[in-house]
Amino acid sequence: MNILAKKKTSPVKRTAKDKLMYVKKNWQLYLFFLMPALLLTIIFKYLPMGGVLIAFEDYNVIDGILGSEWVGLEYFKRFLSSPDFMEYLMNTLKLSAFGLLWGFPIPIILALLLNRIRREGIRKKIQLLIYAPNFISVIVLCGMVRMFLSPVGPINSLLGIDTNWMTMPSAFRTIYIASGIWQTAGWSSIMYTAALANASKDLEEAAIVDGANIFQQIRYVELPAIKNIIVIQFILQAGNIMSIGFEKAFALQTDMNLPASEILSTYVYRMGLLNGDYGYSTAVGLFNAIINVILLIAVNWVVKKLNDGVYKEEERNGNKKKNETRNI
Repeated sequence: MNILAKKKTSPVKRTAKDKLMYVKKNWQLYLFFLMPALLLTIIFKYLPMGGVLIAFEDYNVIDGILGSEWVGLEYFKRFLSSPDFMEYLMNTLKLSAFGLLWGFPIPIILALLLNRIRREGIRKKIQLLIYAPNFISVIVLCGMVRMFLSPVGPINSLLGIDTNWMTMPSAFRTIYIASGIWQTAGWSSIMYTAALANASKDLEEAAIVDGANIFQQIRYVELPAIKNIIVIQFILQAGNIMSIGFEKAFALQTDMNLPASEILSTYVYRMGLLNGDYGYSTAVGLFNAIINVILLIAVNWVVKKLNDGVYKEEERNGNKKKNETRNI
């Protein structure tokens, strides 16, 4: 029996050196599969970075990037000393900050509400309705907003007034943020809904048995299941706080609402493509990108410190409970 029995052999674990040798031996195969992605990344991501030099030059199309006169930080000084600098910067920050403040919790709330619906058929129909606006083009959405808010549109007909909302600077931010929430909130809730599907059902049942109400179940069972995704999404959105989409702001912009709708991206378009001041517009765009990077690093650092504090507190509470158990 022992002779006929098959010996069970455990799979041989390959070390890092063996893997490296395998890659070196078959480098042509890896190069063949990676080459298209590498070429696309280099051509469309890294090579255009050379255009950043235009921000420091008196750019001339005929002389090119390498032949234009070097002016250093002149365009940055010009922008920072411009009387419109603070207005455009604050318009950009207000749109982004208020959009993050009002728009970030909505997908989380939608996911939590969808998780309370137990009937699969009804849940799918509701998901279809809230996901659909995401597939509407931004330009089409802006056309719908202009039509609904026109003096003869359905909103004014319901209210019995003839206000032209698109000409009011005070209404622009509300229109911009509300339409953005309506379009993207449902689609943004997908990740939270997927994370809630993996939440522990045993904990939920135990909470129900212990008499926890809906809000207590959300706080102690469902929110911890999606906490990590919430943190990651917040970091990403806060890091892009200066990167407002140009298309929507430009499509909703009118001559009357410019005091509130003129942001850095539309200003770059106006100065660069309409006025032909390429060096100055590139400097403004580079300034915007630098602020984005600084905000991303700052938010990441703050969230990391907060998480470290939470983990230390949980560890402290766990050690305290262990000591109490030992004493008993």
